[in-house]
Amino acid sequence: MFEQTIHALHEQLKAGSLKARELVEAILARCIAVEPQVQAYISLTPDLAREQAEAADAAFARGDIRSPLQGIPLALKDNLCTQGIVTTCGSHMLESFVPPYDATVVRRLREAGAVFVGKANMDEFAMGSSTENSYFAPTRNPWGNLEYVPGGSSGGSAAAVAADTCIASLGSDTGGSIRLPAAMTGVVGLKPTYGRVSRFGLVAFASSLDQIGPLTKDVRDAAILLQAIAGHDKCDSTSGDIPVPDYSQGLDRGVSGLKLGVPREYFVEGMDPEVEASVRAGIETLKLLGAELVDVSLPHTRYAVATYYVLANAEASSNLARYDGVRYGLRAASDGDLLSMYKQTRAEGFGSEVKRRIMLGTYALSSGYYDAYYKKAQQVRTLLRQDFQQVFTECDALLSPVAPTPAFRLGERLDDPLQMYLADIFTAPVSLAGLPAMSVPCGYTQQDLPIGLQIIAPPFQEAMVLQVGAAFEAATDFHTRKPVLP
Repeated sequence: MFEQTIHALHEQLKAGSLKARELVEAILARCIAVEPQVQAYISLTPDLAREQAEAADAAFARGDIRSPLQGIPLALKDNLCTQGIVTTCGSHMLESFVPPYDATVVRRLREAGAVFVGKANMDEFAMGSSTENSYFAPTRNPWGNLEYVPGGSSGGSAAAVAADTCIASLGSDTGGSIRLPAAMTGVVGLKPTYGRVSRFGLVAFASSLDQIGPLTKDVRDAAILLQAIAGHDKCDSTSGDIPVPDYSQGLDRGVSGLKLGVPREYFVEGMDPEVEASVRAGIETLKLLGAELVDVSLPHTRYAVATYYVLANAEASSNLARYDGVRYGLRAASDGDLLSMYKQTRAEGFGSEVKRRIMLGTYALSSGYYDAYYKKAQQVRTLLRQDFQQVFTECDALLSPVAPTPAFRLGERLDDPLQMYLADIFTAPVSLAGLPAMSVPCGYTQQDLPIGLQIIAPPFQEAMVLQVGAAFEAATDFHTRKPVLP
């Protein structure tokens, strides 16, 4: 039963042919069986899951059906604050941090009656593309005999869905951190428009880029989970006060008559040939379903990765300054003065990738370099946004690869940060423009590694992303394949 979707399980729970407690026990047993190999979680919460499942069963028994998520076991990325549950961000710095409150998305899921299996592993403070930067352990991709990365930084959230140790999960996406692991693990991953989902209670990496979104087994599940977490929140001044449509309503509309743009800059020299072939085949599938393909250009794409890593690191430098060993989190032992304690705490608390990004961001913000780097990057960000605005006058949505390669081997890029950063080449531009985008499975390599097709739409048009994704999914069976764990 742990291989089933939210919508299939909801029907069984509603009919009484399945109990939430049975489902939770099946998921927990699955965790015992495969979690030591995959390491998708930083912490499991079996007692809470059982308590929430029993509450869901009681609600079903009295006819109180509040949401399709009622009684459904979910994983939460470990940068989402959960009241009374350790929230580490994959870092030694927050190894013992227990938030006194829930993130808004967590509160909304509690109110929907969802069940929390545990906190999913991640690159430290969401900084990474492979989930190898976790302080606790690297997560392994369920595909490829556990020899490959699951992508990052939401690699634990994606791997848990792929390995069936939860039914669905939440991740966060700053420059591709939902879409990249979704593509590499063969699941669906949706990054909403910046402002569609409240960031309150999401531990900040880059505040102008961070967004929370679902990782699921199919597109309909993504619509269901997005429905539960989307909407304005007075606790987040950047959340959009815009009505939330019923995302499940338009999933069967198909793509006939839609104009779908194919950006020529997203098919670059050096791209893995199997990735290009699968993505182009996926695009042709949508054409056969009735969509009109439009050749479009996003001319400033070549500057996106550099722009992203200037802006994201600058914001990280500012956001992570709060970890000083005084208020919460790690405090290193120090015989010196207050400044020595700050230095020692940060030296011990942060991993090498986080330190690298803090230093790069601090440099970009420093006197004499601010205009040359940070200000210039903001100007280029505007040009990137204008590129998308222009192409969306010509088409309804865009189609592209998610990443230039499939999943790479564990350890392969740890000593080459630039190669790691280039994994974001097709996802970072979308984040800089604040657009919604989704990865759906569109193929597999000869090594049986998943490949993702990226669907991009104008701001707050998640319904369009889901509509195109659902049409593609209905015409293919890539999303139904499962990894065989050793």
